[in-house]
Amino acid sequence: MSIKPKLILPFVLFYSLICGAQVIAIENSPDIQEKLQEALILAKPGDTIRLAEGFYSFSDGLSLDVDEVKVVGAGMDKTVLSFAEQESGAQGLLVTSSKVILKDFAIEDAKGDALKVIGADGIYMINIRTEWTGGPKSTNGAYGLYPVESKDVLIDGCVAIGASDAGIYVGQSENIIVRNSRAHYNVAGIEIENSYYADVYDNVASHNTGGILVFDLPDLPQQGGHHVRVFRNKAVDNDTDNFAPEGNIVGEVPRGTGIIIQANSDVEVFDNDISGNATVNLSIVTYSAETDDENYYPHPKSIQVHGNRFGNGGFDPDVDKAIAGILYELSEGNMPDIFWDGILPLTQMIFGQPDEEKLVLSDNGEASFMALRPIKYMLFPSPM
Repeated sequence: MSIKPKLILPFVLFYSLICGAQVIAIENSPDIQEKLQEALILAKPGDTIRLAEGFYSFSDGLSLDVDEVKVVGAGMDKTVLSFAEQESGAQGLLVTSSKVILKDFAIEDAKGDALKVIGADGIYMINIRTEWTGGPKSTNGAYGLYPVESKDVLIDGCVAIGASDAGIYVGQSENIIVRNSRAHYNVAGIEIENSYYADVYDNVASHNTGGILVFDLPDLPQQGGHHVRVFRNKAVDNDTDNFAPEGNIVGEVPRGTGIIIQANSDVEVFDNDISGNATVNLSIVTYSAETDDENYYPHPKSIQVHGNRFGNGGFDPDVDKAIAGILYELSEGNMPDIFWDGILPLTQMIFGQPDEEKLVLSDNGEASFMALRPIKYMLFPSPM
């Protein structure tokens, strides 16, 4: 299998071609809510909004709907946009424009999602921190960095802490790079969902419920996620109890899962360090819930896992979650490093899977592997 994600377009050149661009300097003041929102509304393509060092407090969400704008702070620990007193708005910052650069600031304690981007053609988040400072709670916002329905997405050098769904989430998007970033104490650390052509590399996902998730879900405008590469990451010590609000799909992720691949095709996982995950280091699973979406394909296919370094895992499985409980019982408590649920379309379970769609494992050291045999358990639900 050859995976060749498309290249993200350079994200600086278009600024150098815009004449008359201005730098709009913003400093903290009692009227910062109105001052910053006005700057975001009145900015022209090519402008830079420069936020001085400081702790900025907001009672309402902010929004940007102008293309080719840069919003730049003094550093993710120096320019802090706090929404702890937020009374209205579903996000901290909502971006609905394209070719936008967001750099060097933090968003803390948003009432909903911290930084949401919808429908962008070019969105670049660099050295951004999103955090809920009270620790993992189901009342925290769902997403930290949250671009959806976008193209040419770059998340570089970012930090996401405390999201009740996913710290770094890219959904229904295309041409994606997530790199050099850290995700801690989220339900899902880094999640690529229903997306095409994504590279996830040189990241650290630790102390989440699940470290790195590659999901595809039904009933969404874009589905059939494919061509995702996960490499040179550390998915280690994911040990936080699942604190997602009841009813969320991610609420089914067992505490202590390193990497999960669900219902995607052409996924390559290589050169990662995967260890210290209390339930299982790596899971490859089918989407098992019922759906009326006739166009949805729930089975992972063409998955390669090679050249990874696996360490201790499965030492304290979250047996209260269905899949972990089943795996614990079938493995007699000897949890594998790599688990595949073995579920295929019925015709493939009977006649075999095409070679190009088969799971390929190689050069993963001493990693243990377990696959279920669904036909066996369908025919003999209580095997001897």
